[in-house]
Amino acid sequence: MAHEHEHHHDDGGAAPDDKKMQHHDQPDPGAGHEGHSGHTAKDSEHPKAHADHTGHEELFRRKFWVSLILSIPVILYSEGLHMMTGLSMPAFPGSQWIAPVLSVFIFVYGGLPFVQLAIPELKNRQPGMMTLISLAISVAFFYSVASLFIPGQTDFFWELVTLIDIMLLGHWVEMRSVRQASGALNELAKLMPDTAERILPDDSLETVAVNKLRSGDRILVRPGASIPADGEVVEGESAVNESMITGESKPVDKSPGGKVIGGSINGAGSLRVEVKATGDDTALAGIMRLVEQAQQSKSRTQVLADKAAGWLFYIALGVAAITAVAWVIAIGFNLEVLERVATVLVVACPHALGLAIPLVVSITTGIGAANGILVRDRLALEEMRLVDIVLFDKTGTLTEGRFGVTCMAVSDGIKEDEALALAAAIEGDSEHTIARGIRESAAKRELPLPAVTGFEAIEGRGVMAESDNNKVYIGGPRLLEMLEISLPDRLAQFEKNASAGGQSVVHLVRANHDGSQPLAAASFALADAIRPESLQAVKQLKEMNIQVAMLTGDSQAVAAAVADELGIDTTFAEVLPEHKDAKVSELQAKGKKVAMVGDGVNDAPALTRADVGIAIGGGTDVAIESAGIILVRSNPLDVVKTITLSRASYRKMTQNLAWAAGYNVIALPLAAGILAPFGILLSPAVGALLMSASTVIVAINAQLLRRTAL
Repeated sequence: MAHEHEHHHDDGGAAPDDKKMQHHDQPDPGAGHEGHSGHTAKDSEHPKAHADHTGHEELFRRKFWVSLILSIPVILYSEGLHMMTGLSMPAFPGSQWIAPVLSVFIFVYGGLPFVQLAIPELKNRQPGMMTLISLAISVAFFYSVASLFIPGQTDFFWELVTLIDIMLLGHWVEMRSVRQASGALNELAKLMPDTAERILPDDSLETVAVNKLRSGDRILVRPGASIPADGEVVEGESAVNESMITGESKPVDKSPGGKVIGGSINGAGSLRVEVKATGDDTALAGIMRLVEQAQQSKSRTQVLADKAAGWLFYIALGVAAITAVAWVIAIGFNLEVLERVATVLVVACPHALGLAIPLVVSITTGIGAANGILVRDRLALEEMRLVDIVLFDKTGTLTEGRFGVTCMAVSDGIKEDEALALAAAIEGDSEHTIARGIRESAAKRELPLPAVTGFEAIEGRGVMAESDNNKVYIGGPRLLEMLEISLPDRLAQFEKNASAGGQSVVHLVRANHDGSQPLAAASFALADAIRPESLQAVKQLKEMNIQVAMLTGDSQAVAAAVADELGIDTTFAEVLPEHKDAKVSELQAKGKKVAMVGDGVNDAPALTRADVGIAIGGGTDVAIESAGIILVRSNPLDVVKTITLSRASYRKMTQNLAWAAGYNVIALPLAAGILAPFGILLSPAVGALLMSASTVIVAINAQLLRRTAL
């Protein structure tokens, strides 16, 4: 497949004008816990998403530290510490009121937010984590206050404050993980410049703040400057670096009519741009809104934890009722019965259950961000562990999206490096993709380029320049026709083999100044360069027993060449953009759980259709909207890392849930007094100790996730 030089410009797949990403106000903090399924952005807009603590990280952090500091004297002056360790603090007038007074403050300051969050759960008749926490701290609080006026009764003050501290910590950790999840894209917001040069009707310039720009304004973007708003080029030509937004590594040519994205970096040319979108309407702002919406998403394991808390609420009430009836029958109604019931309700509070998932999510988010993996929907990450086939889009994903010299052949009397250097020098003034490919290949070899003069483009045939007073041409078959020459056997066979493999072939032709017949000196085969990491990614996926497939709009020959080089067995070639999602459905119809990896607008339907959509290199805003996972770096190996992280994260979540549930399975019957006939009775202090032990185990187990090798 030989190609001639045909100059063209590409708008780079800029974000479409009709953004469908509308801003959604954060739900009320008391929204009921309710799970949902699916993994696209629209799923995260569920009106009854779990209680939203987004934006309250600082509030819960402050409440946690204040409550923790005030809890220290409560614990030091509690009866529980004396009973367990035999230690007692110095007494002084009024010291007996330290624990009660500080506990009341901690309950009001740190505990009431949970009670407020539980009210909507009760209104919706969906008791969950907030209801269970509120029940435990309320029972502990009112029982402890009552015990102050009943001689001989043990209070729960230290259990109360430690319970509140741990729950505040759990919510702070959860909100911190949400902030970390959006951190990678928050950095994008910094790309937007503070000022812009607006062109006035008389063609003079004024410097204005970016927030003063309006749609329809015309702005000047100087070489090397950041583009301050989304818009359309009306004058000038340049290459714009959009890699920080789209992940496309090569600068994208812009000419009048081309779309530009705010935050991208202009190249060497000046551009005059008509503003089309500013502020909240820009592509960058749209990306940030998507992340905000995704912050409401929950993993299926978190949904399970919420449901478990709901079940535990009813179980705790049931066990408490049975405990009351059984003890009244056994010993009659007295204060010991109330202590047993209160102990059951306090012990049932899910310290470990409340931390089991947020801790893992926080650590997973940090590990992912450090490895270029942005999880914008936790369900998507959880689904990755179940994927059995990964479908890669070829261009820009497995390949770099730009041409490079893959191989070459030379005639007698010229060396490969000499031919490549001469070709790169001649192509020095051309912006064609093949010309850039030749120049970059010479640059990788660090070849010194000879001096050339008299560059001239030959319409539809190639280019010509002079070197050492000799004319030198570069072009395809139509150049050979114009010069009325044929290729020597070695180069002719090279062209035949390369074309059969789906590669573009151009020829270097030299003509002596004496007017003798021009001769073909070298032939270069160019193809979309395969990313160095692609081969390793395919190999590792296969080692994980995951199939790999490739999707491309290129010809069968090109697809086959790339597939053979990478060892991909299943290939879909010559697929129109609107048919890509049909190929995903085709695989799903065979019972496959499909992860689709793409980077462009035309991948969006397939990303949405797949069980897990992955946008590589950040993608465009449409691709991101359709993806549950975003790979910040354009590295196919990050797909392997994502699967490894998914499996490790899910394993830790289930282990933590097992630990948390196991605590309740053991502690509740003991708190109820099931072993009382054998002289074994769980005191409130020991119950609190078991709660703490369970929480510590969950926390340590979550931290072990950091040892996962990606």
